[in-house]
Amino acid sequence: MRIIVGISGASGAIYGLRLLEELKKAGVQTHLIISAWARETIRLETDYTIEQAEALAGAIYDPHDQGAAVSSGSYRTDGMVVAPCSMKTLAGIAHGYSDSLLLRAADVCLKEQRKLILLPRETPLNPIHLENMLILARLGVVILPPVPAFYHRPRTAGEIVDQTVGRVLDHLGVEHQLSRRWKEP
Repeated sequence: MRIIVGISGASGAIYGLRLLEELKKAGVQTHLIISAWARETIRLETDYTIEQAEALAGAIYDPHDQGAAVSSGSYRTDGMVVAPCSMKTLAGIAHGYSDSLLLRAADVCLKEQRKLILLPRETPLNPIHLENMLILARLGVVILPPVPAFYHRPRTAGEIVDQTVGRVLDHLGVEHQLSRRWKEP
């Protein structure tokens, strides 16, 4: 399996980092695009260095390299996850404004009808945000906001993050043991 992981500048970079850790553990080949603002968010919100984040991926791309492998539909992947997904990134994807590699890779997933999962991170949502999400949902994009569930009784922020990452892995078809499932022992 070959998955592109995009980390945009929205708060919640830990979602992308935990996803990379779990995909690596599962033996999934990952291709990482970290936006310029995501680099700052990783520094501000986590204990990871950019080097540690990049070490989690199989391939790393400059976010401005429009000639990268993942910018072409002929380069086969099994899909892409943008975690977290800023409203700027979501708007760019919804309107085909591919001025960065992250946006171009998402555009390729749309045009090639590959799985695209977005973890939008904003609150409250305004009508423009909601309309952009609706545009993408109608195209088959999975809109998976990192909204915590509490039926598994999380005790730490890490367990809350893992529950969302587990849902992403479910949509990718990757087995995991990140959180207890509803009505399972």
